[in-house]
Amino acid sequence: MTDPIADMLTRIRNAQAVNIQTVVLPMSKIKYSIAKILEAGGWVEKIEIVKTKGEKNLSSIFNEIKIDLKYIDGRPAITCLKKISTPGRRVYVNKNELPRVLNNLGIAIISTSRGLMTNKEAKKQCIGGEVICEIY
Repeated sequence: MTDPIADMLTRIRNAQAVNIQTVVLPMSKIKYSIAKILEAGGWVEKIEIVKTKGEKNLSSIFNEIKIDLKYIDGRPAITCLKKISTPGRRVYVNKNELPRVLNNLGIAIISTSRGLMTNKEAKKQCIGGEVICEIY
């Protein structure tokens, strides 16, 4: 897999398209940080780390992230989940060029030197970084 973050966003998008309540995906620190930002912003209900046994080797145990998606009156809370930086085209912004998503109704997730944060938090701390994705 060349872009695990894009895979995570696509799994969430696909699950919401068919009204599935939970999404389970392989664990990584960056995916967990993105999920925590989505939970803190109220875009998903809850996240948790679950341990799963391997299919071929039953003695191996893997961590996975379980995301409970949020629906409001039967409609997904996330209208659009868009990946901005890709492995072939990285998008960097400085503190003066931080994106405003849907007139500040949405968020952009920025990877900074101080970790992952929303565009609003990055603006308060006056730092820029790589734009990972936009959510609204």
